[in-house]
Amino acid sequence: MPWRERISLNEAARRAGVSASTLSRWADEKIVPVKKGRWTAGAAAQARVVARMRERGHTLKELKDAGKEGKLAFGFAEETFADRSPRVPIEEAVERTGLSEALIERIMVILGTPTGRERSLSELDVGALERFAAVTDAGLPTQAVLQLARVYAQSVRRIADAEVRLFHLFVHEPMIQDGLSAVEMAEELDGVVRASSPVAVPLFDYLHDRYIRYFMEQDVVGHMEDEFTGISELGHIRITLCFIDLTGFTRYTAEEGDAEAFSAIERFTEAVAATLPREANIVKSIGDEVMVVSPDPVSLAEWAVGFIAFFSDRPKPRVGIHYGNAVFRDGDYFGADVNLAHRVVNRAQGGEVLVTGGIADTLVDHEDLELRGIGEARLKGFSEPIALFLARVRK
Repeated sequence: MPWRERISLNEAARRAGVSASTLSRWADEKIVPVKKGRWTAGAAAQARVVARMRERGHTLKELKDAGKEGKLAFGFAEETFADRSPRVPIEEAVERTGLSEALIERIMVILGTPTGRERSLSELDVGALERFAAVTDAGLPTQAVLQLARVYAQSVRRIADAEVRLFHLFVHEPMIQDGLSAVEMAEELDGVVRASSPVAVPLFDYLHDRYIRYFMEQDVVGHMEDEFTGISELGHIRITLCFIDLTGFTRYTAEEGDAEAFSAIERFTEAVAATLPREANIVKSIGDEVMVVSPDPVSLAEWAVGFIAFFSDRPKPRVGIHYGNAVFRDGDYFGADVNLAHRVVNRAQGGEVLVTGGIADTLVDHEDLELRGIGEARLKGFSEPIALFLARVRK
């Protein structure tokens, strides 16, 4: 196994980021598991974790106890993903990629690994930069390439965070409770990580192709209808903006407890994803709130009215929908009209769908839905009052 690979003390010190004398002392004090002075890649990985914890103020005694309990065992598994590729001077990276040094630094900052004082990158870093350069050479503007980098980084960071946390909750913690030794935990964790890691890349490829097909279709829909018409600035889109959340959720959490509140959110968000019209898309969810966009205001309003009818118990959802302009950036939507849609949902009561005038105009002659004007409301951040309408099933 790679984490058992024999390495020299100096190499272990380089990987851990501390001096060789410090490593020797940690080994003597059994803070890092080293047998007969034989350093391994796994021991160096755990020493790197110890060094980081020391920087955060933890004492050596605390870290020694944590090591005995297996709490640092994931340090071994980290070695599976370590970048051991050769270092490349920044000047060579500029020459190979054709990207400016400033642009390389911007991309690496976005990816969370700035070049800093080292003035060098790894061979794997340069390989990734060459891919970004290929996209730039194909004609995508630098601003769009940087946005792609942000979206990739944010999305994959979230995936990796979820993977590690789920491993911790459902694999590592049970091992600790079962009293396994640090070495036994390291072996099992390494095995689980190795078994699951090869699944990720093909899964990413599958999902990427699947969603590319879907959003290409939506792009055609947007052009054929009016998502991209009447917009003079690059990055702006005309689109239906919808926010949906659960009313009284803070009180519900206090009364029912975190576990039940989490289950309610899970059921709610899964129900939104499972029932949305094909052309609609979830942008993000934050707690009990979900943001949805769609090129079609009518189908989204129809969905919203039908959706909330399924919720008879608390916490009840409420919906706010507005049609307007938005700036698309980093996979998200921004602008005054996005803020307006968010203000609208905050005016709705549980079980209500509130829409603005632009949405109401599209529903005037609808066979199944009716509108009831509730007057003009002054919404925070907007100087002019906004006419709001309650959308509901026609009686």
